[in-house]
Parts: sequence; C-alpha cells; structure tokens
Amino acid sequence: MFTGIIEQIGRVVALTQSGGKGELRVAIGPLAEGMRIGDSLSVNGACLTVTRLSSDLAECDVSGETLRVTTLGTLRPGAEVNLERALRVGDRLGGHFVLGHVDTTGVIAAIEKSPAQVTLKVKAAPQVVAQIIPKGSIAVEGISLTVAELREDVFSVAIIPHTFAHTTLRSKSAGDQVNLELDMIGKYVARLMGRTPASMPGNGNLSEEFLAEHGFK
Repeated sequence: MFTGIIEQIGRVVALTQSGGKGELRVAIGPLAEGMRIGDSLSVNGACLTVTRLSSDLAECDVSGETLRVTTLGTLRPGAEVNLERALRVGDRLGGHFVLGHVDTTGVIAAIEKSPAQVTLKVKAAPQVVAQIIPKGSIAVEGISLTVAELREDVFSVAIIPHTFAHTTLRSKSAGDQVNLELDMIGKYVARLMGRTPASMPGNGNLSEEFLAEHGFK
C-alpha cells in the first residue's frame, strides 16, 4: 500500500528481460537506508518486491503481467523513475490509497504550463475514463493526483509546481505513455454494484438517480 506521494526520483541502471519476465536495477539513493530484501517499492506506480540490495542499488523482479500492463518494459538505462516506499501504519496519508497495481496505461495528450500550475491531459480508453470521477483521485506514474476535468476519452489533472518539479513528469512530453491506477474505492464500489464499465450506460458516471434506485439516499 502506498500514498502516491513520491519520495525520490531514482535512475534505472539496467533492465534485463528473458523468459517473459524481467529484472530491474534502480539507483534509489537515500531510500536504500533502512530498506530490506522483501520490502515493497513503487516504481512509476508499479509495486515491486526488492530482491537484492547493494549500496544504493535495488534489484526487483518484474513479472510478465507487469511488463504487459505497465510501461516498465520500455525503461532504458539512465531513465528517471518515481519511487515510493510502502506505507507504514501510523504514517501520514498525504495522497490517497494506492495499491501499486497499475490498471492500464494512458498517453499524454497535452501538457499546459502556467505560473500557478501545470495541467496534464491524458488520453485513455473510454471504459477506463468511465471509472473516473471529477475531483476524484487517480495515480499517474505513481503520483496521487486529483481529476480536474473529464471527457469521453481524456481526463485532466492540475499539478502544483512542486510536484511537477520533483517527479518524472518534468521530463514528459505529449505522446509519452504513463501508468494509470484508478481509485481503489471507486473500483470496489463499481464492482460491488455490478456496474462494470461494459455495463455502464452513457459515460458510466454515477448519478443521484442511479444511487437512489439502488438504495443510497
């Protein structure tokens, strides 16, 4: 479990892939202090298990499923990655509950900069956007962000300058792929109510009428 508050930008040392899986080596800097083999580490929003430690280097196995669903398989030596250690009981929860289970990827449609904020627009499949709500939470590259606007296949998030400067978003451009994890609570509600994306009418957003129909008043 993570919060989506990035602690450190790491740098990829190597990624080897064979037999449908991979091994990722990342320079994690001061995060290495106190980290142990078996700990969880979020890398660009994907929860990985640390299998080896050496100085400030962490090595993690990457499953075939993770390579398929996320952008980790495209990482090259020298690439920057967002890092966050697992949440400890009693820690402040500054973002939202992030599992590190990436749902899918999106593509940056636009990055609009102003002195007050950076607006990031991300294109994703309509059935993915159908599970997002305005002012709700979403993890982009492991970063906890608030949804500002929705369209059928695009959502936008407003990013404060500090977050933009201290995450890998600072080096992103339109056309780049990003990892997306939808809000855990929203996914459970949709599943329990039997409102999977394929069965949702229209854009899939919950309405007051729908909630009243199902006993929520």
